[in-house]
Amino acid sequence: MYRSHNCGQLTAADINKEVTLAGWVQKTRNKGFLIWTDLRDRYGITQLIFDADRTQKEVFELAATLGREFVVQVTGTVIERESKNAGMATGDIEILVSQLTVLNASLTPPFSIEDDTDGGEDIRMKYRYLDIRRNPVKNSLLFRHRVAMEVRNYLSSQGFIEVETPVLIKSTPEGARDFVVPSRMNEGQFYALPQSPQTFKQLLMVGGMDKYFQIVKCFRDEDLRADRQPEFTQIDCEMAFVEQEDIIQQFEGLASHLLKQVKGIDTGAFPRMTYDQAMKKYGNDKPDIRFGMEFGELNQWAQHKEFAVFNNSELVVGIAVPGAATYTRKEIDGLIDWVKRPQVGATGMVYAKYEADGTIKSSVDKFYDQADLLQWAEITGAKPGDLILVLSGDAHKTRTRLSALRMELATRLGLRNPEVFAPLWVVDFPLLEWDEDTERFHAMHHPFTSPKPEDIALLETDPGAVRANAYDLVLNGNEIGGGSIRIHDKATQSLMFKYLGFTEEQAKAQFGFLMDAFQYGAPPHGGLAFGFDRLVAILGGQETIRDFIAFPKNNSGRDVMIDAPSAIDDAQLNELHIQLK
Repeated sequence: MYRSHNCGQLTAADINKEVTLAGWVQKTRNKGFLIWTDLRDRYGITQLIFDADRTQKEVFELAATLGREFVVQVTGTVIERESKNAGMATGDIEILVSQLTVLNASLTPPFSIEDDTDGGEDIRMKYRYLDIRRNPVKNSLLFRHRVAMEVRNYLSSQGFIEVETPVLIKSTPEGARDFVVPSRMNEGQFYALPQSPQTFKQLLMVGGMDKYFQIVKCFRDEDLRADRQPEFTQIDCEMAFVEQEDIIQQFEGLASHLLKQVKGIDTGAFPRMTYDQAMKKYGNDKPDIRFGMEFGELNQWAQHKEFAVFNNSELVVGIAVPGAATYTRKEIDGLIDWVKRPQVGATGMVYAKYEADGTIKSSVDKFYDQADLLQWAEITGAKPGDLILVLSGDAHKTRTRLSALRMELATRLGLRNPEVFAPLWVVDFPLLEWDEDTERFHAMHHPFTSPKPEDIALLETDPGAVRANAYDLVLNGNEIGGGSIRIHDKATQSLMFKYLGFTEEQAKAQFGFLMDAFQYGAPPHGGLAFGFDRLVAILGGQETIRDFIAFPKNNSGRDVMIDAPSAIDDAQLNELHIQLK
């Protein structure tokens, strides 16, 4: 073996032992007659000492040639370190080296392999194999492994079995775009990479597997946004003979287990909120409830005066920003400019300062008296010292804009503490949502989601009002899991396809295998999938998922390390029967 111990293992209890270590040179300090080298591996750092009086001449001379990131093997004796380092696990000892072998030399790295590196994100992604040597990335990957093991251990203890489902599957038109794979053996035909194992896990329920899970790669060829990856990992789960409450209890148990084992936090029972409540109170369906600033709807107290902007609006809604009545006019103008950005899209904003003396001064004082403004304060929950911010317009767009402002202010005010964890179930989502471009309804989750039984009749008369038997698990303003009770009979599934605009022929061509399976004793079933990358990042106290993925893509969906995607040669294209324009 190349080593008898690792570089984070030796302590004062090992003094006088002869040991062999292997690793990378972190740094070297040469005093002429003494050379100290820090040797690093995945487990830690051990200091080596080469002494001109105690080390063979050829070994000492070789030590003088070592550069950063050289891979070396050393044999020597553990001795007590004169200048101890309490910040290192091995800080009480060092190795007096007797043998040194250079296993591989190294070029000078393009950035320093330090916790606080001088490398920018682009260059670190290009040399990701070097970046992984740094403690922040290494520890994030170790943390990911720990969470994965906790997931597997917990679900296995609950009777779940892990089953691998196919990666080369059939393309479907619903949801995001598929990544497609041409079939050489079947000219003009294509596989798709799975956006999720949805239909296969339902088929496993038909097959009687009862409790399934899989930590699985999924793929979506969608327009990329910051911190979103074209390939990502899910904790994919399904259960048979269950109702919504069974699913919620089961996976609240998993989330509680992870918070307890990984973070040492006991959150108690998770609160619940309907989709309509979430939209009304927070303006989005994944609210961050670590802080307040709940929406207050002001139509009744804002549309009775001569202020046309409010009078012509479907919704007038505000929030109270704690302690912000001291904001200067310049600071408030900065917030107004922020909501006017194209990414947010507001045309303006009204504000009111609730002064410490109990009076309120607003940007619309000519239209509203103190009685009106005090009602605004009551509805928004404002206290003396707070700043009330009000937006108006189309109800949905206004809520979305105010939600963005709420999150921005919470970030600026330091209210989004990554060490505070606030889980929340959001339930009773709409089954369908109207798409203006295609002028038809689309499934809000996916076409296999069951409607609430009491709402099925509304499919004929008011499809937009039908609620789904669906639920999302939200943590700190991020959706970390979502699922539903599935349709498990052919008649209801056919009805759903009809309302989604499928002809019978299209439904049979795309999903005939699933509807056929429903005719052979499909049990009631449902499930949930956690976004594993996002879950690990949040538990790790980070906003970005990249450092928790070994080899991530950049914001353009490219792997800059291996230069993918890339062109393929004409011979391959010909074999695949593909002609490029």
